[in-house]
Amino acid sequence: MPLRSKARAFSLALLLTITAVGLSAWTTAPSPSPAAESPPASATAPVPEYAENGMVVAAKERAAEAGVAMLEKGGNAVDAAVATGFALAVVHPWAGNIGGGGFMVIRQPDGTVTTIDHREDAPSGATQDVYLDDEGNAVRARSRRGHLASGVPGTVAGLLKALDEHGTLDRATVMAPAIRLARDGFPLHPSLAQDLNESYDDFAAFPITKKYFTKGDSTKTYRPGERFVQEDLAQTLTRIRNQGRDGFYEGETAALIADQFAENGGLIDEQDLAEYEAVERDPVSATYRGYTVHSMGPPSSGGVAIAQLLNAAERKPIGQMGFNSSRTVHYLGEAMRRVYADRAEWLGDPDHVDVPTDGLVRKDYMRNRMASFDSMRVTPSDSVKAGQPVLASESMETSHYSVADSSGMAVSVTTTLNSGYGSKVVVDGAGFFMNNEMNDFVLKPGVPNIYGLSGTEQNLVAPDRRMVSSMSPTIVEDPQGRPFMVIGAPGGSTIITTTFQVITNVIDHGMNIQEAIAAGRIHHQWKPRVLSYEKNTLPYDVRWNLRARGWEVTQGVFGGIPQWGRAQGLRVKHPSRPDQTFTFRGSSDPRGTGAAVGF
Repeated sequence: MPLRSKARAFSLALLLTITAVGLSAWTTAPSPSPAAESPPASATAPVPEYAENGMVVAAKERAAEAGVAMLEKGGNAVDAAVATGFALAVVHPWAGNIGGGGFMVIRQPDGTVTTIDHREDAPSGATQDVYLDDEGNAVRARSRRGHLASGVPGTVAGLLKALDEHGTLDRATVMAPAIRLARDGFPLHPSLAQDLNESYDDFAAFPITKKYFTKGDSTKTYRPGERFVQEDLAQTLTRIRNQGRDGFYEGETAALIADQFAENGGLIDEQDLAEYEAVERDPVSATYRGYTVHSMGPPSSGGVAIAQLLNAAERKPIGQMGFNSSRTVHYLGEAMRRVYADRAEWLGDPDHVDVPTDGLVRKDYMRNRMASFDSMRVTPSDSVKAGQPVLASESMETSHYSVADSSGMAVSVTTTLNSGYGSKVVVDGAGFFMNNEMNDFVLKPGVPNIYGLSGTEQNLVAPDRRMVSSMSPTIVEDPQGRPFMVIGAPGGSTIITTTFQVITNVIDHGMNIQEAIAAGRIHHQWKPRVLSYEKNTLPYDVRWNLRARGWEVTQGVFGGIPQWGRAQGLRVKHPSRPDQTFTFRGSSDPRGTGAAVGF
């Protein structure tokens, strides 16, 4: 029997504990002085969910259950990941998708690691001029809402490529839970019912979306527990089950997409869909205090940025400096500024531009980048620019899920529509939202995207190019080379810093996976010039010390919420005797409504 996560039951108590720690630090602090520091993380957080044979941690419990059902049938972690991905497209329309894209990192039982890039790409008709007005100014609305905002979706190609090349179960078995959830419906979680109701105006702007995701009138609302049936989506998934890749990128579904886009001024046509391919790429790998970290390479910036942050953190005794102490936050904030400056300058689609990945992730490169660090003062903003690596010859509304099985296989997947409900456009007759990933391109150098991230010509809009992403699906191996942790998060520009902080929380601060994910976070992305923190994360004394060093510190709100990330992760516990087997500890972020499910 699956073990249900207690994440929702724990969430309120856990967040109250975190709040209490922050308030205690505030009320017991002496008068502000540069020497005052925040206390260590609470040791009273609930223990993670436990399983002995395998585990899936995802943003929605029914999707995690779909994945665990594959493990119970004898499938491997890839089978479980693919089942989870298709199920998320049904029960998590906010970010789960078949109209978007993502990245997958796979660790085989023998220790080999590969990645699958199923990021969306630009339609063949996409040029920079499409997103500029007559005076050459960027028209950002064109890349955020409506049919011009969508890139060619890659999720279906990526999931099927993973299943065909690394899975063990047949397509019909793996897709059965998703088809059943769409055909028979599922009870609406209160948060989803509320969100659908609150999104009425966005949906009503597009008649087709209004037809699928409203009741036709703003006075008619969805109720918690109401069964939500998606018949057209069930038929779309059935075509994929029966025909494989051709059931989405050719034939009826492709025609539905192309015809609707042609009628509404969009760019995606049937040739764009037929020519889309998911790409297998090498991971970006780094070492950190004896651990090995594998993450996603370009066109994702996640793996490069995490490697850079770890290289910087490794130069300091972060554990001794204290969790979220002013010393730690000051140093890591400076590292984040430099890493995001590099992201803006150097990252792009490696199939179209040269990306100096090897140079960026060298340990000596970050040593040189941090040479200007001053322990008592923030580096002047104008002097924080991109570095010069040795040249070698990437919503907030994203979703992450982590999977591991008892053979030593692990899968880390991050998938997205970009904004919540993507472009807000639903494909008529197919029943799914399309992405608004064209906003992740640089529309014009110096013009930030929806998350405030800037870029250069490396990431300009161009036909068939993949846009830079921050998605960071990551697998960590212990010093013996064994699977240790699977982690990732949604959160737009905060994905990188969230994933990095969870890793250091475990390795440097000795937290269990639940504590590491629940702990408060900080974020700096170079531009804007603000060090952000989650509510109740930095006590008054720490904020005072940081401001004394010259930081502009503010409680961050990303995507309209005061907390960000909603990470999904698991730890693998290894046997101490030959007669023992793997065990798994999983945690779904208490900031969301996900679940860790195992058996």
